[in-house]
Formats: sequence, structure tokens, C-alpha cells
Amino acid sequence: MATMVNTGARLDRLPISSFHYRIFWLIGAGMFFDGYDLYVGASVLGAAVASKFAVLPQVPQFISWTFVGMTIGSVMAGFLGDKYGRRFTYQFNLVIFGLASFAAAAAPDMNWLIAARFVMGVGLGAEIVVGYSTMTEFVPPASRGRWMAFMAFIVVAGFPATSIISTFVIPSFGWRPMFVIAGVGALIVWYLRKNLPESPRWLESNSRAAEAEALMQTIEREASGGKPLPTPAAPVAMPEWTFASLFSPALLPRLIVGSVVLITINTLIFGFVNWLPTFFGQQGISITKSLAYTVVFSGGSLVGCAIGAWSADYFGRKPTIIGASVLTIVAGAIYPYMVNPTPLLVVGFVLIVGIYILTALLYGVYTSELFPTEVRLRGNGLCNMLGRGATIVSPFIVLALFKSYGVAGVLGLMIGLLVIQIVVVAIWGIETNCRGLEELERKPG
Repeated sequence: MATMVNTGARLDRLPISSFHYRIFWLIGAGMFFDGYDLYVGASVLGAAVASKFAVLPQVPQFISWTFVGMTIGSVMAGFLGDKYGRRFTYQFNLVIFGLASFAAAAAPDMNWLIAARFVMGVGLGAEIVVGYSTMTEFVPPASRGRWMAFMAFIVVAGFPATSIISTFVIPSFGWRPMFVIAGVGALIVWYLRKNLPESPRWLESNSRAAEAEALMQTIEREASGGKPLPTPAAPVAMPEWTFASLFSPALLPRLIVGSVVLITINTLIFGFVNWLPTFFGQQGISITKSLAYTVVFSGGSLVGCAIGAWSADYFGRKPTIIGASVLTIVAGAIYPYMVNPTPLLVVGFVLIVGIYILTALLYGVYTSELFPTEVRLRGNGLCNMLGRGATIVSPFIVLALFKSYGVAGVLGLMIGLLVIQIVVVAIWGIETNCRGLEELERKPG
């Protein structure tokens, strides 16, 4: 990596300013609709099965093909983002899932909808990789955990948004308008995000020093407000990182940790949370009441992300991940025994809080911090590829467990994955709290 521009140290010493908020909201707007598209499948599936547009065996097909697309999109974003830049990649994926959303709304049958959902998945997988990774490269280390966890909060806001909107829209107008909303929102954000700058760290790492310097001067003028800025740390020689480095002794443990935690959180969300309306429906709860229950649970997702945002910087990444895993295991072990509505909602709410503390940390904060700038998107993309890849088969496992053992069988799978996650993070996980990205590159252990 070239160091003459010293982009990392210069970015890290900037005071929080309108620049950071502008970048946050420009990226966050796209990430919100990404989250909306991600969660809209739960409400749509419940309504599609209830209206006989789909039959229950098509539910895991819909989910699995979504994740085939997301798996491809994750890898695609990694290579495109590291080669052609963050800016090109996040605009490209917004167009993909925006246009595919309109195709889904026009689906004449379930096979068409499954195919459209696959294409949407390509855009969704790409957006998650490039959005988090790009924001990581702009914010200072002292508050990076809060910024990134709140980015996850924006994504997760798609959960209650889809739950609330679907509660009003689906009973009266059916599920198709849910995809129209996603498509319109994505294309509006695509237009607004044309003004989002490239990552100076990426420019410097790709030997585009003149562009990096010009951009840094513009950023410094906006962030300083005309006041003197602190002197940045002196530039130091940085290691050279290539794709092969991801499989070296320095980075392979990080790749394993990132893959395990994303396999776990993807299975928790898309093997349990996304199935909630379907679980409720199969348990004899009406579509209207099941959607209302899902709205209550969705509040736990926002509470969890907010707790994750505070704890990421206060306690550190590893203690928060392990603590939230334990909380989720305890609530998950109790939940199947809740029969009456009130304890069901209370324990379910706590369970969702635990899951979304992990969501904020694992999606939003931790995995994008693990890898050097030159390979950040490819490393993050590979972890997401494996995480999404696991969810290609998990819907079929979830359906089999649910038919044989009910919700208790599904949660048994989740608890087993959480135990594995605790062990892996405790042994191989690194603590990234308050450490600059360049420091993490220099100290790979």
C-alpha cells in the first residue's frame, strides 16, 4: 500500500462533522431499502401461502434462491469493490435489486417470483458487503463501533418497516405493492448516491495518490470548518496484501471467524426471524394476528441494535458477541415452552433483542474490520458468501425440524450454532475496539 498520502491517519484524526453524517445517510439510505428488501420476504411468504399463490414446500425454495443470489452477490461485490472501487459497486447493486423488485411485483406465478427473488438476492448480497465496508473506511476508530452498529440499525429498521407496512397494505391490497415500494425506494436512493465520494483509503491502496490527495483536501476542508486540524500520525510502511493473503497464517484465522459468525447470524435471522409469520400461521394463528405479533417482535430488533451500538465501543467487540450469544441461548431455550400470548411475546422479544445485538456487531461492525483495505471487500465477501451459502440449505433443514419437532427443533439448531460461535470467537477472534484499520493491518495477530 502506498503511504505518501497517509489517508488512514488523516481520516482517523478528523473531528465528527457534517461530512460523516452526510456519508452515513447516503450509505444508510441504500442500506435501509436493502434491509426492507431483505425482510419483505417474511410478510410476502405468509400472505402468498395464505392466499394459495404459493404452497408450503415453495417457501424454502423462495428463501434458498434468494440466498443463492445473495451468495453470488457477496462474492461479486468483493471482487468488483476491490478492483473498481466502492462507489461503482454500490451503485451497480442498487440498480440490480431495484429493477428486480419491479419484476417480482409483476410475477404471474410463484416460479416467476422465485426467479425475480434470485436476481434481487444478487443486489442484496452485494449491498451488504460494500455498504458496511465503505462506511468502515470513513469513520474514526474511537467511535467506529457506534457508527457501524447504527448502520446495522438502519438496515434492521427494514424489519419493523416491512412489518408495519405489510400490516396495513397486505390485508387490503395483497403482497405485490410491497415489492413496488422496494423498487421505487432503491432507484431514488441510486440517484441521490451519485454524489457519494470514493473511499480515499481505496484510492491510495490502488496507487491513485493524486485523486486520494485531492479528495482528502476536500474532506478536510468540510470536516474542519475552517479550524486547525490535529496533526495526523506519521505514515509507516504497510504490508502488501493480495487475495492469496486471505489464506495465509496472518489472515486465515480472521476469515474463519468471520465465516463462522456470519453463518450463525444468517441462520438465526433467516432460519427463525424470517419464518415467524409462517410459524404463527402453521400454529393456527390468523394472518392478521401473526403480522401484529411480528410487529411487536420487530421492536426488539431495534432495541438490540441500539444496545449493540453502545456496547461495541464500551465493552469491546468480543465480550459483546459472547455475552449476546449467551443471552440468545437462554431465551431460545425458554421460548418453545411459552404458550400464552403475554409470556410468548415477552420471551420472544428478549430473544429477538439478543439476535439483533449480534446482528449489529457481526454484520455492521466486526467482519468489515477484520481485513486490510486491499482485500477488505473480498475478505468480507467470502465470509458473506459462506454465511449466505449456509442459508441456501438451512430453510430445508428448518422446515424438516419444524414439521418433526416444532419451534423447539428449530431453536435447537440455533443454540448449537451459537455455542460453536462462542468457542470460535473466544479462541481465534481479535479485539478491534478503538484500533485504527492500519494498526490492524500492521498487527495481524
